[in-house]
Parts: sequence; C-alpha cells; structure tokens
Amino acid sequence: MHDTDTLLQVLEISDRRRAERRDFMRTAAKVSIAAGGLSLLAACGDNDKWDGPSPTPTPSPTPTPTPTVTDADVLNFALNLEYLEAQFYSFAAFGAGLPASMQTGTGTQGAVTGGRAVNFVDPVVRAYAREIAFDELAHVNFLRTQLGASAVAQPALNISGDANGAFTAAARAAGVVPMTGTFDPYSSDEFFLLGAFIFEDVGVTAYKGASILLTNKTYLEAAAGILAAEAYHAGLVRTVLYAKGVSTTSLRTAAGQISDARDSLDGPSDLDQGILATDLTMSNIVPTDGNGIAFSRTAGQVLNIVYLNKAATVGGGFFPNGVNGTIRTSAASG
Repeated sequence: MHDTDTLLQVLEISDRRRAERRDFMRTAAKVSIAAGGLSLLAACGDNDKWDGPSPTPTPSPTPTPTPTVTDADVLNFALNLEYLEAQFYSFAAFGAGLPASMQTGTGTQGAVTGGRAVNFVDPVVRAYAREIAFDELAHVNFLRTQLGASAVAQPALNISGDANGAFTAAARAAGVVPMTGTFDPYSSDEFFLLGAFIFEDVGVTAYKGASILLTNKTYLEAAAGILAAEAYHAGLVRTVLYAKGVSTTSLRTAAGQISDARDSLDGPSDLDQGILATDLTMSNIVPTDGNGIAFSRTAGQVLNIVYLNKAATVGGGFFPNGVNGTIRTSAASG
C-alpha cells in the first residue's frame, strides 16, 4: 500500500480511538477557560479598598490588565511546533506533507516551502524516520482534535534545503557549513539526522517549559505524554548521531555546533548540550542538569530558536511570518 494511504489510515484509526476523550477534553477546556475568566474578575474585585483618610481626588491612570494565557493558548503554541515537525518528517519519510484537512484553523494559513523525500541508505535510519513521522502527524491530529474550532491553522513554514532555506541559515550560523555553503537535510541520512537534531531537543524543552502554564490536569497529562514521546525521539536522534560519529567524527562536532548555536539564541544561560560529555569515556545522550533533570525553555526562548533570532520579534527562520495564536513573540535574549 502506498505510504500516504497508510498514513491516512493510521490517522483515521487514532481519531476514532480518541472520540470519547475528545468530548471530555473539549468540556475541560471550556471549564478551564471559564475559570481563568473568573480568576481575572476576582482579581479586579474590592480587595484594594483604601481604609485611611480620603485623599484629594486626582486623576488616576486606567490600570492595564495582565493578559491571561489560557490552556488553549498553550496548546495552540505547541500545535505550531508540531506542524513544523510533522511537515519535515512527513516529507523526509514519505515525500508528502500533511493533508489539506489538517492545515486549517484560526489565523492565517500558510504554505510549506521546501520538503522532499530522503533517499535513505541506512534502513535503520529510514525506519526511525517513518516512526517519528507517524508520531508527529498523530500529535498534530491529537492537538487539533482537542482544541476543536479554536485550533490555529498551520502558519507559513520554511523547511527548504536550498541556499535560501531556514536549515541553511541555521547551519551557517552554527558553522556546520561555510557562510556560502548549503545545508540540505534531505540529501543524506546524516544531514537528515542533523536536521532532526535541530528540532527534537527544542521540542522537549518547549513542552517541559509549558507544563507550568497549564492549569487543567487532563491537558497537563496529555502534554506530559507528548513530552515523553519527544524525549524518546530526541534520545533516538542523539544516539544514532553519536553511534555514526564513531566513524564520522564530524557528526559529533556538528551536533555540538548546533547546540552552541541554539544556546547563542536563547539567552545568556548555558541551557543546551551536545552529544559529547566532558568525560570523553561517556556519551551525553540525555542532556540534563546536575540533578539529572532535563531543562526547560520559555515560549519566548523557543521562538528565538525557530525564528533564528535572539531579539524580540514575531517571525523568521522556520516560521517566516511567525506562528499563529496568542503566544507568538520571541524573547529579547540578545
């Protein structure tokens, strides 16, 4: 059976299995958003009464309410990232992108620039690429299902492997290729793995960072499940790069350069790690702090990386026109 037909059948089956959960999650979302609104109203109540002498009336500025980030906002932010990963892996593994029905939603829908099938030489890498592609497509389908009518549309994506592509811009900034060179993640098994390495670690830190923003426990449980899947993906990519780096040491070096480039975009803290440990008798497949805990990134820091810009901005890099939804501005990390 053709790969794209298989892909659609898998999505149909997974959608049926989630039918009952979908209804519950939609109800939970409404409750969560309503609770958020009530909390905001309560904050604007009469808790700030003045108990002292009445002062001489003077004009006072109208207070500006602090924007409330809802669970739906957080899930839509994640959906933007899943669109990016799903399109990259789907093209690389199957030579086709997401069905049109999975790209609609609120906000401005955009097209995908670039993307094509990788002519895999190593059957193991091909099998891994297909597995991750199915997972990422399922993530998009899952989040869209839970968000319902509030799901954002796929924004414009640049996953091109040509000289003007976001992958090339990222690789040049990292020093993986010269400033006049081109990085094409579809050209070989090894370049595909490095392209995947750019995304997967960021996805893990994004979900961990977003976990503190979710108020609904059902959403939190679902996000934890996606985080675990992304962590498995990241560990797999890092493991294969490390193993292939035994004979091709440039792969380990390139992974370290990509890690350093991500660190240069998301602020002064040293959050990122390559695949080599300080003690060269060990690998560094799982990047953690001194307590063995994976680190987090804020939404702004995540956008710094995917926009390829350490300044506060609303688009660039892999998202030329920015992401859709409420959370769309990168942090001022310069």
